[in-house]
Amino acid sequence: MAMPRPTVAQLACGSCTVVLSTLAMLLLSGTSSGVGVAVVAVAALALGLLVAMTVPLARPQHRPRPVPVRTAAGRTARPAPVRATVGAPAREPVRQRAAS
Repeated sequence: MAMPRPTVAQLACGSCTVVLSTLAMLLLSGTSSGVGVAVVAVAALALGLLVAMTVPLARPQHRPRPVPVRTAAGRTARPAPVRATVGAPAREPVRQRAAS
């Protein structure tokens, strides 16, 4: 099963959480040792991942259902699907700028 790709909102929220929580934890803890900084960094990454995963995913757009049409016999008729045809693009002459 393929994993869904994260949305822009998830990436932005997760990244902001990591940066801001790292700064806040480093300032509040006052740690200067390498182990303390590593613990703060791991905690900030975990918090950022948690925030990114809880941001709601974008739902697919809802398509309205066609309104059923009643026939003279009282039955509902299904509307025929509409098929659009696209013609070939019109050719335009190439315009060149005058040398100045």
